[in-house]
Amino acid sequence: MVMGQAVRKPVTGISSMATRQVLAELAVAYERLSGQPVAIESVGGVDAARRVLEGEAFDIVVLSADALDRVADAGRVDPASRVAFVKSGIGVAIKAGQPRPDLLTEAALRDAILSARSIGYSTGPSGKYLTQLFERWGIADVIAARIVQAPPGVPVGELVACGDVALGFQQLSELIHLAGIDVVGGLPPEIQLDTVFSAAIGSSSSEPDAAKALLRFMVASGADAVKLRHGVTSA
Repeated sequence: MVMGQAVRKPVTGISSMATRQVLAELAVAYERLSGQPVAIESVGGVDAARRVLEGEAFDIVVLSADALDRVADAGRVDPASRVAFVKSGIGVAIKAGQPRPDLLTEAALRDAILSARSIGYSTGPSGKYLTQLFERWGIADVIAARIVQAPPGVPVGELVACGDVALGFQQLSELIHLAGIDVVGGLPPEIQLDTVFSAAIGSSSSEPDAAKALLRFMVASGADAVKLRHGVTSA
């Protein structure tokens, strides 16, 4: 630091794990470009929403669109600042080196799930969707004893890598960079769910102008390549 130069206060943020890696890279790029420090904490989406709802102060909040709705309804973010950040589909993973199941059609995926030793999913949007899907297929009771739900903040891929889960489901962005697993692909197109993750400025932000500038950078087209690298696309 140059003598006499003021230290800039970081723009703080909280996000769910699905956007952890893309936000980390964008934060570094933005700081390099603007000189504005950025400090974003990524935790399980349930915990992130709880902390914001309980009044913990952040300059920006990045959550699934429905979770951000709840946070906005509680007055914890500025709804006028809200932007759609990225969308992410559900990926499927197996332990590295294991035979790859056929997931090309809905029927093939259902058969793969029925024959799997164990099935893992998260407490986030993908887990909720899969629960509904299993009920619609009429197999929820059949596979109930084989379901492993990852605790908030624990990647399903880690459970797959260590052998606790044979067939793991989570946002693709949370699977693609994990060691010890093979990502088979996404859900078949006819049943794929693209979850939108949105961002907004915290109501108690101490740096609203800096937060607004960061949000502009996050949704600009220049960030598209970074998003693709981390398994998401612009919303």
